Amino acid sequence: MAISSALLRRTLRVVAPLILVCASHTPSAVVHGQDSATFEVASIRPSSAQAGPGTSGVRIAGSQVRITGVSLQTFIIFAFQITPQQIVGPDWLGQGRFDLAATIPAGGSPQQVPAMLQTLLADRFQMKMRRELRPTRTYALVVAKGGAKIQPSTVPSATPEATGEKPPAVSVTSSLTSAGTAVDRGGGSSIAIGNNRVEARKMTMMSFADVLSRFVDRLVIDQTGLTGDYDVVLDMAPEDFQALIMRSAFNSGVALSSEGLRMLDAAGPDPLLRALQTVGLTLESHNAPVEVIVVDSIAKTPTEN
Repeated sequence: MAISSALLRRTLRVVAPLILVCASHTPSAVVHGQDSATFEVASIRPSSAQAGPGTSGVRIAGSQVRITGVSLQTFIIFAFQITPQQIVGPDWLGQGRFDLAATIPAGGSPQQVPAMLQTLLADRFQMKMRRELRPTRTYALVVAKGGAKIQPSTVPSATPEATGEKPPAVSVTSSLTSAGTAVDRGGGSSIAIGNNRVEARKMTMMSFADVLSRFVDRLVIDQTGLTGDYDVVLDMAPEDFQALIMRSAFNSGVALSSEGLRMLDAAGPDPLLRALQTVGLTLESHNAPVEVIVVDSIAKTPTEN
């Protein structure tokens, strides 16, 4: 089943915010508790970016926090440091976009932003949740027989000396272009998705596994044993690339047609497996206990600022 270029662009717009969030946390199969914390000031409202060409971002500079054009699902992912597969909740969580402008209180730190987002979700969206440990099918990202065919990254880091200014604690943006979507993760690291290619630059295997979780039906956990930053380019056949994007859309909460669902069932993880094998990596099925966030109730819109 071929999908139109317009649908592909709309789908990539949904995928980009989920990918950019992986730059802001260390993925884990376990959700760790955090101390209660609250923003000094927080304004959240429907995103003004919805009417534009598609730009999303997470920026934390000093005490100022700006999150633009992301869904409630993405806020939950950032708040609890998890992947989409670790959320159990309403199907509509991936729909709609919100902008957040907030201030970290005196004595607070950027590391407390996830905990502050948890408080905001409870206060402004009346989110009620619980944690559960569930036996879950996962994928382990491992080195294939014959060894990995990826090289350590040669992309230089963006340093204060190079830019002439102190970098923010977190600055991640995504933008939609005619070729696809590009995510600038900061520090010289980036992801580009388009033209039948997934291109990751200056990325750890742990972060790369987190990105791959967006394209399959299970959580992907890094077990490659590879340390440091790598450049990884996955070239794909057009039909494999389309199946990959459709899977990411489904993971993001996009409602697919019956034909689209049949396409996903037929494709399974094979499109990603074929691409990974070209760079000496593969996925292995595992069963592991995974802590999930069960959203019992949540409002579609926040209370007044």
